[in-house]
Amino acid sequence: MKVNIEQLNKAFENRIRLGLMSILMVNDWVEFSELKDHLDITDGNLASHITALEKAEYLQVKKQFIGKKPNTSYAVTKTGKKAFNEHLDALEKLLRQRG
Repeated sequence: MKVNIEQLNKAFENRIRLGLMSILMVNDWVEFSELKDHLDITDGNLASHITALEKAEYLQVKKQFIGKKPNTSYAVTKTGKKAFNEHLDALEKLLRQRG
């Protein structure tokens, strides 16, 4: 069975978004600072990738205050889980293809 490269989700082409989704798929909620540390990127870079995934409705955001300090956490939506799993399935099929 041939897999069309078009089955890969463009939202996950970037290594940062791929890493971001991978972290969020195995955790319930992850704070911005934790994501930044895990991915070793700047605030602005992370924020732009989060915005792109949020626009696609793949992430949900929870903003709260801990004491007087703002805290932002992220989780994958059902739509995001489905899209990411489909992307991974397409990648697996592509890797198993024989030329």
